[in-house]
Amino acid sequence: MSASEQLDKASVQLKGLADRASKAWEDAQAAMTEDQAQIAVKADAAKASAKASADNFKADAATAQGEASNWWGEVQNNWKSHIDTVRANADEAKVNLDAKVVLRRADRAEDDAAAAVEFAYAAYEEAEYQVLNAALARMDADAVSAE
Repeated sequence: MSASEQLDKASVQLKGLADRASKAWEDAQAAMTEDQAQIAVKADAAKASAKASADNFKADAATAQGEASNWWGEVQNNWKSHIDTVRANADEAKVNLDAKVVLRRADRAEDDAAAAVEFAYAAYEEAEYQVLNAALARMDADAVSAE
């Protein structure tokens, strides 16, 4: 894949991410008025989608080459490990219906949601920078090769 194709792909991915963020916002707004069953269906779908995305990312990182790709693979593995722990704790807490435990679970889930959104925001900003930096690097490389 040529550099311009890679930048085109990255640009399209950023647009897809923005669209996905918009849908997530709509789902979060709707959750304020939906019943528990409706939210559970959406949560299950989001969980499956997140797992599929993580699995695809992990496969892509495993086949990629270079130091930066290895670093991103480590970041992804750390994130996946964190998510696995958070979900295991949440699943464990669901079986316990003690009021204090349920309240702590809700507080922890809200904190985890806020942290995940902050992480996604930072990752999106980093992705934007990396795409623009790649474009600049390609321009520099093209200028040097033209000399």
